Amino acid sequence: MFDIITFGSASWDIFIKPKHFEVIKDKNFIVGKGIAFGLGSKVDVEEVELNSGGGGTNTAATFSKQGFKVAYCGALGDDLTGREIIKELKSLKINTRFVFKKKEKITNHSIVINCEERKDRTILVYRGASELLCDKDIPWKELSLMKPKWFYLAPLSGRLAELTEAIVDFAYKNGIKIAVNPGNSQLSLPQKILKRILKKIDILFLNQEEAALLTKISYQKEKEIFKKINKICSGIAVMTKGSAGVLVSDEKYFYQAVPQKIKVVDRTGAGDSFASGFVSGFIRSKGDIEQAIQLGIANANACLQKIGAKNGLLKKGEKFNKINIRKTLLHC
Repeated sequence: MFDIITFGSASWDIFIKPKHFEVIKDKNFIVGKGIAFGLGSKVDVEEVELNSGGGGTNTAATFSKQGFKVAYCGALGDDLTGREIIKELKSLKINTRFVFKKKEKITNHSIVINCEERKDRTILVYRGASELLCDKDIPWKELSLMKPKWFYLAPLSGRLAELTEAIVDFAYKNGIKIAVNPGNSQLSLPQKILKRILKKIDILFLNQEEAALLTKISYQKEKEIFKKINKICSGIAVMTKGSAGVLVSDEKYFYQAVPQKIKVVDRTGAGDSFASGFVSGFIRSKGDIEQAIQLGIANANACLQKIGAKNGLLKKGEKFNKINIRKTLLHC
């Protein structure tokens, strides 16, 4: 019935652009810098924009726009924003039969503070109802009868990360292909569990920091990272590097690509748009990695040029500029 079912968070994102703020240097911040507002004062905001977000719904939006039959599985709060997200999913032709309402917490929320002058942003995150999805919520028998072709797992944080192995095992036993973009909570699972998961997935997406965390190798040693990932992951491994591009390994070949330079409006959802574009291209081309990379990068670039994670996503058949892809033997 479904080409792909996505799992992951759903959130309500509030984008604001403050008029006045200060950037301060402080070694107590992880990145060495922070933003500051006057304590006890009112801070004027120039712009406000509301959009839905979350890895589970962001990727579902791409798959739907690319013409696939899609369902999203996740939890929302029983509240106004939760209902708005369901309404939007339906308008995008994303099936919501596996969306569960939780009364214990409200829907996830994020406040994205855009600092345009500094070409950066800070995000305040409330991890709400999404983390309450549990094993008993998922209708395993119904899913086995539906025989979906693919599962896509976006980052699952907190207790939700513990569901990763159950979802991967179900897919593996039922012949469902599975793509996973693990977050830090999943990569921090016990090593025995993590190794079992990685042996069963078809496409693994990591950014540089996540790849370094998984392999315990500096992200600068790219081929060494892939050699280790290929030993513990049986599928295709993808490492994203932001504006510096993407690296992909299928255990035999090593693919390198750098996106064209564009004016970035908002980075929210860039990783989700790349990964879902890659999977879309991979499915449509019946496994051609170069075509997957082309659509992944084009979809991410389109997303980066709009505010919000879903507003710029490419539609099926929409034309885009191709990039050069370098293909070499991995072990050369």
